[in-house]
Amino acid sequence: MSEPTGMRRVGIVGYGHLGQYLVAKIQTEGRSLGFEISFVWNRSSEKLIGKIPEQLILSELGDFHQRKSDLIVEVAHPQIAKDYGTAFLTHSNFMIGSPTALADSDLETRLRETAKHHGNTLYVPSGAFWGGEDIQKMADAGTLKALTVTMSKHPSCFRFSTPLPPLSSGSGSRTVLFSGPVRDLCPIAPNNVNSMAAAAMAAHNLGFSGVTGCIVADTDLTDWHVVLVEVTGPEFEGSGRSFTVKTERRNPAKLGAVTGNATYQSFWSSVLVCQGHGGKVHLC
Repeated sequence: MSEPTGMRRVGIVGYGHLGQYLVAKIQTEGRSLGFEISFVWNRSSEKLIGKIPEQLILSELGDFHQRKSDLIVEVAHPQIAKDYGTAFLTHSNFMIGSPTALADSDLETRLRETAKHHGNTLYVPSGAFWGGEDIQKMADAGTLKALTVTMSKHPSCFRFSTPLPPLSSGSGSRTVLFSGPVRDLCPIAPNNVNSMAAAAMAAHNLGFSGVTGCIVADTDLTDWHVVLVEVTGPEFEGSGRSFTVKTERRNPAKLGAVTGNATYQSFWSSVLVCQGHGGKVHLC
């Protein structure tokens, strides 16, 4: 068991590209920001040998509580939140890097209740989702009427648990693969649509069943991931004209990459704000 140091102790669950990035950031910049690593866990612990100091490697994830973390960051797989999310929140704050897991309404309820009971925060990183705070304010006020998130990538960038036949062929290079409730999409593409899950959490008055997700395979997008967010607010005095906002985020990405370049920095920025929000869900 580690002795208290006055630093905020962060456990990293998962050592893929994003996990490696976060570990490196904490190792190089963390001390000046008041952070230190409490543990790193990976499904294959052999991957950590020689890259992570031995004393920081956690072999059994069920022993996480022995490391006395202030924050646990999951960047592995939605199943981690299902298996360990409530346990994490019992002992620390928890940033769920795979928020597609929250499409399971029972899990979302359990995590919310555990956070409230223990006074810890369930953090949902915005990732590639843009404008979340304003959308959350509209949801709080009950003025958010519709939200659609369209994600366009090269076909090689999608990872599906179930093959998706094309819904329709668009113009030229574009093919619509799915358009419907985010709750239905999350189990099909759990590694691709975390930004849509974040949108559903921000738009809490609509939720996973009320927010529309659309994924488009575009063979011309060899260098970019494009996320279009379309917001609809209240109608103005029965005029038939409603408040609307459209934003398009173009994220440079390598061909075949699931995560775009700018999303790495977005995750790090999210980690930096994970403190002091109490027993609730917080979009960061």
